[in-house]
Amino acid sequence: MMIDVPISQQDLDNWLKDLNLVAEISNSKAILIAWNAAGELSSMLSSDSAADSEIQALLCHLSGNHSAKTLPIATLSATTSSTATQPKAAPSTATPSKATTSEFTSSPSDAVETSVDTQLAQEQLVSPTEPISLLPRLGHHQITSLLSVSELTELVSQSQLIIDTRQHSDWRTCSAIGSVICLSLAWPSGADFGFLCFYHNEALGVDSKTLQLAKLISDSIQRQLGEILSQHSAAEALSRGTPRCVDTVDLQTFIDSFEEHIWMKNAAGIYTLCNRSVEKAWEMPRSEIVGKSDVELFGAEIANIFLEGDRLAIESGMPIIVAECLDGNEAKNHLWLETLKLPTLNTQGEFVGVIGMTRNISKHKAVEEQLTLATNVFKNSVEGVVVTDRHGNITDVNGAFFEITGYVREELLGQNPRIFSSGRHDKAFFDKLWNALLANGKWNGEIWNRRKNGTIFPQNITISTIYDEVGDVRYFVAVFADISAQKENEAQLTHLAYFDPLTHLPNRMKFMMQLKQEVRQAKRLNLQLATVMIDVDLFKHINDSFGHSIGDEMLVELAKRLRSQVGDQDVLSRIGGDEFVALISGIDNNEDATVAINQLRQVFEQPFIVSTGDHLRLTASMGVSLYPNDGTDADTLLRNADAAMYRAKNDGRNNYAFYTESLTQQSFEHLKLQSALYGAIEQNALYLMYQPKLDLVSRKTVGFEALLRWHDPQLGLISPAVFIPVAEKIGLIHEIGLWVLETACRQGMRWLSEGKHFGRIAVNVAGQQLQRSSFVDDVKRVLAETGLPAKHLELEVTESVMMQNPDLAIRDLKLLGDLGIELSVDDFGTGYSSLNYLKKLPIHKLKIDQSFVRDIPFDTNNTAIAKAVIALGHALKLDIIAEGVETKEQADFLQQNQCDQAQGYLFSRPQLPEDLDAFLS
Repeated sequence: MMIDVPISQQDLDNWLKDLNLVAEISNSKAILIAWNAAGELSSMLSSDSAADSEIQALLCHLSGNHSAKTLPIATLSATTSSTATQPKAAPSTATPSKATTSEFTSSPSDAVETSVDTQLAQEQLVSPTEPISLLPRLGHHQITSLLSVSELTELVSQSQLIIDTRQHSDWRTCSAIGSVICLSLAWPSGADFGFLCFYHNEALGVDSKTLQLAKLISDSIQRQLGEILSQHSAAEALSRGTPRCVDTVDLQTFIDSFEEHIWMKNAAGIYTLCNRSVEKAWEMPRSEIVGKSDVELFGAEIANIFLEGDRLAIESGMPIIVAECLDGNEAKNHLWLETLKLPTLNTQGEFVGVIGMTRNISKHKAVEEQLTLATNVFKNSVEGVVVTDRHGNITDVNGAFFEITGYVREELLGQNPRIFSSGRHDKAFFDKLWNALLANGKWNGEIWNRRKNGTIFPQNITISTIYDEVGDVRYFVAVFADISAQKENEAQLTHLAYFDPLTHLPNRMKFMMQLKQEVRQAKRLNLQLATVMIDVDLFKHINDSFGHSIGDEMLVELAKRLRSQVGDQDVLSRIGGDEFVALISGIDNNEDATVAINQLRQVFEQPFIVSTGDHLRLTASMGVSLYPNDGTDADTLLRNADAAMYRAKNDGRNNYAFYTESLTQQSFEHLKLQSALYGAIEQNALYLMYQPKLDLVSRKTVGFEALLRWHDPQLGLISPAVFIPVAEKIGLIHEIGLWVLETACRQGMRWLSEGKHFGRIAVNVAGQQLQRSSFVDDVKRVLAETGLPAKHLELEVTESVMMQNPDLAIRDLKLLGDLGIELSVDDFGTGYSSLNYLKKLPIHKLKIDQSFVRDIPFDTNNTAIAKAVIALGHALKLDIIAEGVETKEQADFLQQNQCDQAQGYLFSRPQLPEDLDAFLS
């Protein structure tokens, strides 16, 4: 009950009889639910037929758990502590004209609104007779409520009769109830008493007749509540007795003697009295306060906040704290103020007004916050804390101390910290520690101590001296962190920083340190060194074919083999995925280096047996640089060994090479070429020339091959044989290839618009282009953007490219062929094509490579190959075109052997578009 007035057992028995009677007459069930002083709903009475689960469902529903609401100000019930902050709160230092009073809680913009989980009450398993809290317990500076008492009462009054809860949005979740009548009950003062509910498990179970009977009982209980309150007030007044005049003083004199701000409002919200502290705080005389409302004094916005606090006090029927707030703008002037409000009733139990009092609780708050902070820091610190008295005996430890050392608190109280001694530190160490502690009041350092289980561990510890008021030592406080993991991590990081995690060989950083050291020693002793770069050939194929785990197995085994082939004074390092480098000392000449290299090469003679049982073989390319001939510092030696290794790779792999100066120059020229190629498209340095293709019988033009050319402003004209491999290596070939395709298609459209017939324009496709999943879409896009019909486009793909992934090539080439694009195999016969795949490829032409056309008809081998290609192509119903035709004898031979088309210098060199009119008739 919100007003704490006892109800006799006789009254309760009479109410229960009425509930059972109406429930029986209406074939329904009944429950009387009441508020208690803690702001909680609980079942007071229920009819005999009411089930616990049904009572529980009604309690959950009426407690407001189905609809959450946040309040705009800091409010709480008598058992709930809550505070709200504001930058400028109380009228003890501010005037009402600035919208502040002693009961001010928080401006609407500063209010902290936090919603409560609306499922809270449903998730709590409680007995139907136990109360369900309306307001959750919250910390400072946040306040949240479910629906308030008045709002619940208003909600019930709006829907007293619910004939089908499934059709009602507010009752839909109360599945145990099918139909229900809810009537709110209140004390004569207006404070809410509770709810009277009649319900049925089925829809339409209660009706208007049941509602009439329920209202009769509701009215009866309401009248009896008035009588109960009146009798209680009279009895209480009688027990207190009548005060004698000699014992009383004037009320105004009495309240003026308090430092707290005290005021009172009547039932209409008009101030009827205030003390001198209020006048001083609000900076106005009593005459300007008494007789006025909050709206008149402070304005509607602030008044609404104060009236909300009044409402909550009235509803609770008892004193409540409506605000704890900070007063003052500057931190040094902050005061914590607490506002208490209590409703006042007359002897008849009627509400006559609200009394308010604001007091200064700054000292209490300061002590409370300091104690709370200190306690939380001590309890929740992740570092161990131990406190000893002046004699060094332990008086307290925190939770982290138990976790770190394994000792429980009871085992340590009264003990001396020497029980943790690890034996690693001598007496001089501790003498120095205590001297510093007593002299400076603090000592910090690293100590090894012993856990309860006997293991020793490192600590980073700070010991501080705590003095009393007269400066004598009272306590010692030690705060420490277990740095075992830190020590282990430092060791691991050191290893990771300098060693390869897979092979445990020195990594690049460690190798460079050792190489620099060896170079300094060699310079001092006039010795020679050999730096050998070892790169495994085609190791990517191992990873792609067998997986990276098998590749790792082979690298570990290779590291062991290489390590066995170098001396103890030599250094072996893994500096990359499949790259190793060996530093060989004791070299007198090139022959010694050759011997050392041959020893390293021997590790590749035996197969590598992996976990799958496969016997796999590896080869390596090695590059050698010698100190001091090829470099006098570590960086130069390693760079030159790397350059020599790439020379060995270019010479066919499975080989080794010594560094030469010409190799460095070649690398420099390659770098310049690579840099220039990046800007070739933007600088319009790339252009296309076109070489005609002719029918060998009619000698009429049947098409053109687009040939890429590059003229760099600084480097001049560069052969495609030079820059195309570079573009493929640095990943530019796709971008350049698309530019060629688009440029050729646009040229074809210009010829068509000029009425010129050219057959098809052939564009070469690089391997990296065809391997891209987007290549077919790229071709479609270029045709769409340029408008060139697909019947005028031919794509030339080398057989080696198609054989890299024949299934993918077949799929993509078929898609291109379906568009109407003609497809030809370029450089046929130079690769390792499979005839089985060749017959599956959706191609239209075979192109005889110029290396086979050269020297025919005089070279018998070339003539035989040319005849075989022509016969094979015709057998597969393909057109045959020969490239590189330069003499009449070559043309005649190809024509006699039924080759279909040809191109070459005999007919025309590659030319710019404007020079090809003779071939465009």
